[in-house]
Amino acid sequence: MTDTAATGSTVPRRQLGRHLRDARGRARLTVRAAAEALEWSEPKIWRIETGQTSMRSHDVEAMCRIYGVAEELTEALKALAKETKGRGWWHSYGDVIPNWLDLYIGLEAAASDMRFYESELVPGLFQTADYIRTIFATYKPDLDSNEIERRVGLRVARQAVLTRVTARPTLTVAINEAILHRAVGGPRVMRNQLMRLVELSELPNVELRVVPFAIGIHEGVTSGPFTILRFPKARGGREVEPPIVYIEGVTGALYLDKQQEVERFEAVFRHILQEVGDEDGSVSRGLLLAGIRRLER
Repeated sequence: MTDTAATGSTVPRRQLGRHLRDARGRARLTVRAAAEALEWSEPKIWRIETGQTSMRSHDVEAMCRIYGVAEELTEALKALAKETKGRGWWHSYGDVIPNWLDLYIGLEAAASDMRFYESELVPGLFQTADYIRTIFATYKPDLDSNEIERRVGLRVARQAVLTRVTARPTLTVAINEAILHRAVGGPRVMRNQLMRLVELSELPNVELRVVPFAIGIHEGVTSGPFTILRFPKARGGREVEPPIVYIEGVTGALYLDKQQEVERFEAVFRHILQEVGDEDGSVSRGLLLAGIRRLER
């Protein structure tokens, strides 16, 4: 899989949506006013501006005309629209991907740096198939076995990003010690899951820290789980695509990309790591190995 194929159309969609949102802002048009002028629905404008849909060149041209965008920029945005039609590998799982997760998977595949804080469950990219299967069987009891396996297959396929040959991302992961004690699927499943965490922590692009009970209260307790994604930079270190904070909920997800929002979650993550210490990962590894021994009794 090439790097282009890995990113799919997600980043171009976000870039185009951001340009069009900025153009609407410069034109001092509300979403409602823009929708009325274009004879579109407000949700359509919102989907475009948040990078959740591909675009046709003539639709981009219509928006640029309404927003008073210069001809040169209009042509550039029309060209960018053509890049939004690519499809990533995950679209073969379209029947089991909700719209809000489709956007995240594309961002995940494009990211160069990922930072996770998880309080209750092992992060998806680190889960074994049996652990995943148990989660879906528990909170989606209406799913039949075939659909569960499709969802397991999708999550396992996403994990290829950890070891791909080119453009391998850096991952920094902080998980609460409680995760090591929660018997998801029973002792055998949890033992294999903890062994998987030990294996992944040894990858050169992975830094795994366990947040011990002994720390007590820390900022992650109030923030809840979150993911911070950063993307490859252009020459000279310029950010082409701004970082994003992803927060998943029961009915959907939040995508936060305002600078102050990202900086706040970056600060929370730094605080968690500072509280943990354990720069060489030896304490975290010890907690994982202790969990494995406990499950072998």
